[in-house]
Amino acid sequence: MATSDDAQARVENIEVTEIKLKHIEEARRAKKRFIIWVSLVWVVIFVFLLIIFNEFNLDFKFMLKYLPFIMGGVGTTIYVSILSIATACVLALFGALGRLSKNPIFYGVATFYISIIRGTPLIVQIFVIYLGLPQMGIVIDAVPAGIIALGVNYGAYMTEIFRAGIQSIGRGQIEAAHSLGMTYTQMMKRVVLPQALRLIIPPTGNEFIAMLKDSALVNFLGVWELFFRAIKVGRQNFRNMETLIIAALFYWLVTIFFQYFQSRLESHLAKGQRKIEGMGH
Repeated sequence: MATSDDAQARVENIEVTEIKLKHIEEARRAKKRFIIWVSLVWVVIFVFLLIIFNEFNLDFKFMLKYLPFIMGGVGTTIYVSILSIATACVLALFGALGRLSKNPIFYGVATFYISIIRGTPLIVQIFVIYLGLPQMGIVIDAVPAGIIALGVNYGAYMTEIFRAGIQSIGRGQIEAAHSLGMTYTQMMKRVVLPQALRLIIPPTGNEFIAMLKDSALVNFLGVWELFFRAIKVGRQNFRNMETLIIAALFYWLVTIFFQYFQSRLESHLAKGQRKIEGMGH
């Protein structure tokens, strides 16, 4: 009797497995169909835009001629953005620690920095560093000035991201670190920050994508980045629309490129977190 029951159970398990596999396969097919339809919509939109541009007599030969020159600014745009986000991360970390500090001096400095930077436009901060500081005897070249301004600005906004990440760590782990005799620096380095990074990295990636686009503001300093090259050629040849389309296209492609790697990194971090939680259970 037991053997018959076991056989029946195995048959039922096989049937359940087959049903699950069938649902999974149907979901995959539905996803493929969805992707195909989305791709077709994109193609239709592109064709529609080409027709519109053609009606306005855009010079495509001119665009192809100056495309390599404008594309040459992509490297500078990425370079400025990477150094700026690195600067912003350092400032955001210190700003977050200051916001969490019980020391009134550290807390006061951090909150003042956040308040004044958030309360003033980024373009004003760029010109203060590049044009204002020389009046005080501090001369900074265009590229470093742009990097500092972007880093300082984004650091103020990212402070809350870092603060939330640090505060997400359980109080029990902090108390355990103290019980082991760790100093504050050791606790932050070995316990808090490694875990907080899993929560900090995804929104920081979003900030980097935004910074890629805001880096266009350093063109006002004469930095030969993507946008500067586009408007320079456009003004000289009275073909602003063509060059701006090229610049917008490259900003879009660079953004897609980094968004792809951001999603891969987030998936990797999520897998690592699931493994840790599995070990905990």
